[in-house]
Amino acid sequence: MFAPRVAVASLSGESDADWARAAAPYVGAAFLGGVAIDETAQEAAKELVARDRSEFITDDPTGFIAEQLAELEATDGPDIFAAVNVRATTGDPIGDVAAVCADHGAGIEINAHCRQDELCAVGCGETLLRDTDRLVEYVETARAEGARVGVKVRTEVDGVSLPGLAKALADAGADWIHIDAMDSEAVVADVVVAAPELFVIANNGVRDRKTVHEYLEYGADAVSVGRPSDNPAVLQRVRTATDGWFAKRNEESVSDDDREATV
Repeated sequence: MFAPRVAVASLSGESDADWARAAAPYVGAAFLGGVAIDETAQEAAKELVARDRSEFITDDPTGFIAEQLAELEATDGPDIFAAVNVRATTGDPIGDVAAVCADHGAGIEINAHCRQDELCAVGCGETLLRDTDRLVEYVETARAEGARVGVKVRTEVDGVSLPGLAKALADAGADWIHIDAMDSEAVVADVVVAAPELFVIANNGVRDRKTVHEYLEYGADAVSVGRPSDNPAVLQRVRTATDGWFAKRNEESVSDDDREATV
């Protein structure tokens, strides 16, 4: 879906076009946002700002997203895949944002990840993990607009089977799943088995060779960097580790093919 197999992950109120541009020399993808795209979600975001969290607050979320994607498109430098992480309490605005993303060759990522009380109270974030029908509806709505679509999820949510959810998302037409693995890294392997058609991006604690290789050994297709995504030293370290892992895997695959050819 993108190369190199490193992404920078959305950080609410911080991950804009300038942030993505700064990371572009090290990554193949940037997930802008998260952006609350309906009035109820925006009101919840304002409550977060009132307790000193950074959020994108705008009267025109769809216009804001279009501006950010246009700004990123106009940037000189390496081409990267851009997607916008969005929070929504209903499916109504998903189609509008997805259409904008499709126009810019970008993707839309449904946020089923954030766990702040203010967001969960209005049906955003991780509450979607327990509402498969609504999450599937969001994916199908975005897909109908021609956008590439993924979902950001988290592990360790009581009563939620991520492998089962991943299969439902794949059936709905999702292209990727972005997993915040918390302390349950092995879930990545279960998701890969359950929904092999999804591109799996692993997130949480990605900092160095050890953390990169752990996720890739579990079968992740790529890794993403969250909090230190504005740190070039971390991004370079992660990029080097990721490139090295895939180069070694490709060498081993070629060697296996050569051995089979001589049998």
